[in-house]
Amino acid sequence: MIRMTLAVVHIHGRAERSPARGFWQDVVMLFTLREPALPDAPQIAELHVATWREAYSQLLPQDFFSDEHVQGRHRMWNHVLGNPREEWSIRIAESGGKIIGFAFFGPSVGPEGQELPRDRQLFSIYVAAERYGTGVGQALLDATAGDGPAMLWVAKNNPRAVAFYLRNGFEFDGAEQTDPGAAKIVDARMVR
Repeated sequence: MIRMTLAVVHIHGRAERSPARGFWQDVVMLFTLREPALPDAPQIAELHVATWREAYSQLLPQDFFSDEHVQGRHRMWNHVLGNPREEWSIRIAESGGKIIGFAFFGPSVGPEGQELPRDRQLFSIYVAAERYGTGVGQALLDATAGDGPAMLWVAKNNPRAVAFYLRNGFEFDGAEQTDPGAAKIVDARMVR
């Protein structure tokens, strides 16, 4: 098992000198990255649903987050973690015993016969909203995809995610798709 503890300096807004205290107002946030195990599946599934609510609620139908949807995420993560594959790279970020982010990277997939622009794909990377800007997402990307060639699909309506991927060398290649269950979310493919 790989364990990595990171201390990330997070400055709310811009750092300002505190006249009352006379020092910089920095908040240090500690988190650990590790490979998940099957017992982590429920917490990852709940975070997966929560992060979708945070990022896409305004684009999804009112009844999207049904019990069936939530149970589907639980089944998915139980299957993924219960049937690990050597070619997958999955990492979680934890802080205070709570999973605050995850990333899933592996061989690219697409429709039968379709030629894909890269052999490796970032399937998902999500971080709890209260941890945005703390370096958790960057650490997860670095630990799974590194800086090598890869592809991913990103919601065009998610400017935070698009900016993150652009900063990490990904570019749009013109391919787009829509999920039948989330018609207002147009995914665009990015490659590097």
